[in-house]
Amino acid sequence: MYRYAGQSLRSTGRRSFSQSACRRSYADTIQNLLIHKDTRVLCQGLTGKTGTFHVKEALAYGTNMVGGVSPKKAGQTHLGLPIFGSVREAVKETRPDASILYVPPPTAADAIIEAIENEIGLIVCVTEGIPQADEIRVMNALQSQSRSRLVGPNCPGVINPLGCKMGIQPGHIHNLAKLVWIVSRSGTLTYEAVAQTTDVGLGQSLCVGIGGDPFPGTQHIDVIKVFLEDPNTEGIVIIGEIGGSMEEEAAEYLEKYNKTRTLPKPVVGFIAGRTAPPGRRMGHAGAIISGGKGAASDKVSALERAGVIVTDSPAKIGSEMLKAMKAAGLV
Repeated sequence: MYRYAGQSLRSTGRRSFSQSACRRSYADTIQNLLIHKDTRVLCQGLTGKTGTFHVKEALAYGTNMVGGVSPKKAGQTHLGLPIFGSVREAVKETRPDASILYVPPPTAADAIIEAIENEIGLIVCVTEGIPQADEIRVMNALQSQSRSRLVGPNCPGVINPLGCKMGIQPGHIHNLAKLVWIVSRSGTLTYEAVAQTTDVGLGQSLCVGIGGDPFPGTQHIDVIKVFLEDPNTEGIVIIGEIGGSMEEEAAEYLEKYNKTRTLPKPVVGFIAGRTAPPGRRMGHAGAIISGGKGAASDKVSALERAGVIVTDSPAKIGSEMLKAMKAAGLV
């Protein structure tokens, strides 16, 4: 099925996926990010070593896992969950709202496309090292439909501390106090932001690691749009890094739709890679300054114009957020 999905997209170019009257484009799928304790989660690649480890953690966290996909082990059970031979069969039997992928790089793109073909609402892919040509195929598929939203690839995933963990995050550091949303390109800095906000007595309503690859399914601005409209979210942490223009686009949106509010939501930011020289990749495939664009200074300036408190160290994220929320009368 994975191979067929990949070949079908190659042979026909941009494939026609499902669109509906109420969701006319990929942009309209951002609400699919709002996972919760009742979200029904499927795992593609469940029976492998990585999938087994992280799904055990997810189950312990309270995630509503409904099954797994592993073509060679169809009909078996693993971790008490039924295993199906294809996503189509799994969707028919378990009706998942979301799918988490622990699939090796060579077949990850086809696994994502199979989930899109079967209209799974949220697809989270943590896989690192997917060829960029495959990521472009995935982006073409995403942009041609209006049912599925992708987070990743090369990301830590999405977590709601109420009891839904899709990814590789350490669940125990999350907290449910004053609610802060966190969006980050960096996995490690996502955990740092969570730990920092937890340590100062704040909590997290949703944490979205969008990943550091050049072609992410979800960008900062997509998450910010959802964050600003959530009545239960009192603050936002945005973590970026050099390369691309995602942070500048998010800053423009914040300047237009948050800074102009009577009571703007406090936003704290951090940009990684300030000392990286132009032309040198820093960790992630997308973290590179090229063509005079993507410099940390440009991102910091754009965020500060939008009213974001940009720290010079990730160790200050929690204290700066607490200070900003006190200033806004939220604590």
